[in-house]
Amino acid sequence: MAGGLEPHLEALRREMAAPGSAVLSVLLALLVVVFTFLIWRFVQGRRSSRKAVLLLGLCDAGKTLLFARLLTGRYRDTQTSITDSSAVYRARNDKGANVTLIDLPGHESLRLQFLERFKAAARAIVFVVDSVAFQREVKDVAEFLYQVLVDSTVLKNAPALLIACNKQDVTMAKSAKLIQQQLEKELNTLRVTRSAAPTSLDGSATGGPAQLGKKGKDFDFSQLPMKVEFVECSARGSKGEEGDADFEGLEKWLAKIA
Repeated sequence: MAGGLEPHLEALRREMAAPGSAVLSVLLALLVVVFTFLIWRFVQGRRSSRKAVLLLGLCDAGKTLLFARLLTGRYRDTQTSITDSSAVYRARNDKGANVTLIDLPGHESLRLQFLERFKAAARAIVFVVDSVAFQREVKDVAEFLYQVLVDSTVLKNAPALLIACNKQDVTMAKSAKLIQQQLEKELNTLRVTRSAAPTSLDGSATGGPAQLGKKGKDFDFSQLPMKVEFVECSARGSKGEEGDADFEGLEKWLAKIA
């Protein structure tokens, strides 16, 4: 019996050893498929371990009221946060997936240290903008957003980014389109000034990391490694304390990224 199989085994060995053999090609293709699958599982595993959605923004942008409305649906009086608040949020999608909403302080002396603490866990970032005060705060808003966007961990993980243009219930509120245009302009200016910052004795730039977007082109959000979207919303709602919040676009976005 063994003697009868030997010629066939020898033929198979020669086939596998032959240059350009079909068997070898199949084996290589299988190896590529397995390797690709393992990489995909690794990436998915890292993404699934990041369950946090960070709420960032300047003081009085409305982050805490948005946080409360998303969790309870009810209006509540808020005050400037000096620490983080977190809670599990169930997305309104078919999966019923959960994410952890984390409201971070917006005060200038606190916001970066809290970002440092939670950025590695971020699946997504909601950057809340006061649409009413935007015109006078645009430089401060752009400065904070710039610090977020050039952070090495944020660049590496590329969490989805939503710019939530809040307080749209107020007549003087700026539109999401205008806010996007002004932010792109201010971020481009920051990029230019930071790249022109003097260097220290060891050759490093004293202004910190300055590369944002594509070199030689005016900045726009499509140049970033993460997907950036804008929505208009109102945590207070058009009917004030007695009515519902108006943030359907925000809820849909959370359902999408959960």
